[in-house]
Amino acid sequence: MSKSKRWAATAATVASTWLAAGLLLLPLPLRGQTELWPDDVTEGSLKFTKIYGLLEEHYAEPLDPDRTIFDGGIRGMLSILDPFSAFFDPAQFEQLREQTRGKVRGFGSILYVQPGKVMVLQTAEGSPSRRAGLGPGDEIVEVNGQRLDRLDLQGLVELLSRARTQRVRLGVVRPGRVVAQDFELNPADVDMPTVDRAFIFSPGIGYLHISGFDQKTPHEARAALGRLGAEKLNGLLVDLRDNPGGVLESAVGVASIFLPEDIPVITVRGRAFPEKVYRTRVTTARYDLPLITLVNRNTASAAEVLAAALQEHDRALVVGEPTFGKGVIETVTALSEKTGLALTTAQYFTPSRRSLQRPLAGTALAVPEKSLPSAGGTPEFRTLGGRIVSAGGGVAPDFPVSARSLDPWLIFLEQRGIFTNFASHFLTVNRAVTQTFEPDAKVLADFRSYVDRRRIRVPVEYWNQDQDYLKLRIQAELFNLVYGLATGEEVEVRADPQVQKAARLFPEIPRLLKAPQNKSPATPTAHPSGQQE
Repeated sequence: MSKSKRWAATAATVASTWLAAGLLLLPLPLRGQTELWPDDVTEGSLKFTKIYGLLEEHYAEPLDPDRTIFDGGIRGMLSILDPFSAFFDPAQFEQLREQTRGKVRGFGSILYVQPGKVMVLQTAEGSPSRRAGLGPGDEIVEVNGQRLDRLDLQGLVELLSRARTQRVRLGVVRPGRVVAQDFELNPADVDMPTVDRAFIFSPGIGYLHISGFDQKTPHEARAALGRLGAEKLNGLLVDLRDNPGGVLESAVGVASIFLPEDIPVITVRGRAFPEKVYRTRVTTARYDLPLITLVNRNTASAAEVLAAALQEHDRALVVGEPTFGKGVIETVTALSEKTGLALTTAQYFTPSRRSLQRPLAGTALAVPEKSLPSAGGTPEFRTLGGRIVSAGGGVAPDFPVSARSLDPWLIFLEQRGIFTNFASHFLTVNRAVTQTFEPDAKVLADFRSYVDRRRIRVPVEYWNQDQDYLKLRIQAELFNLVYGLATGEEVEVRADPQVQKAARLFPEIPRLLKAPQNKSPATPTAHPSGQQE
């Protein structure tokens, strides 16, 4: 299901879009009413007020103040600064707060959404959906009496977004049935786990996926490692691919699980932001097993902080693709009328003192600061053991491994949701799908007939070369609908070429983390104390 369109019924879509680019810190306090603003701020405010007054008085139609000021004035002003600063209206700001806490108001379902079709993929433990008896494979056909098969994708998302905040009546068709049953659900606060996958990948090797960082991520990581019996493992794959970041303190907390106590993880520095070094802290569990960290181009912000700290302290081998390259921090301020402002206030620097921010042409970050000032000028950035690490934006992997590439036909099938739709159809005819099920030639023939009936051309050259991938996606989607999203995603992870190649590197870690023998003694290197030698 990783390639198909999903919609999480408990997700705050606007807030999650912003978090994909942001690194969240604690809120700034509001200025007191008696505090004087600088003259240039007062002058700028008067200019804005004068223009708004002219618009209010002379524009052809009455103005909507909220839309004019919030969407036009404030958001327009922020848009010329950088892609990360943002203004939140009351609904968006509440959603952002929910995500930071790791809880949202809703029903606790992860849904598959395509025009005219909504299916349950997973329900959270203890959620209203789980308590009502909803489960993987259930198809929602009505919401409060409104048929879903008549709505396009945008209409579905809007209807589901509105419905998650109030009592709702659902019409649901269970797998293998044709008549809908009615379910009534009341919304509740539902946990959104950020450590969403943890299992034994192969004998002695564990796998842990972190999808984001909120206040409870360190606790979730320790709990998952305890369930895996990490103290007895020979290695752990920490998957940060597609992790957009989140709360900085949370990333520091996860780093503390794997690094010695009281060593630098990140340094924060800004024009109006006192320089601060975040160091690993006391934790209830610390693990010394060999680590491999998986990253890709969507690994961003706080996830890059963790990857860089593990890399520069020579604690983990970083495998995959170069990361996004976001090295600035947005501080969130609560404003009046329950609105909020996320403003880029500082840049952060790794233990070797380098910046991870990539240049962004046409913004205030076109020429970001490359490193923390030092007596000897900009150093050549090295890990604790002397390995060179690149600057200029993002974390470069120690061992590059490209992601699987899909041909145009597979991309088309994924975009149209064909695999999930076929799995749903398959289950109406073949109800018994055990956890040992593997698609065979007959299942592939059924899939081809299904595609033909929908008048989708099957290119011979792609059909022949895509057999393994077709079987994988059919199996994963069937398991999603029968056993839940976690089971289906585990199938895909085990077949992921990046994960497979990374797992084979554990015996090579000592060699790959070894510094070149010709390292100059005078070259500055990162030091656990945060100083240079």
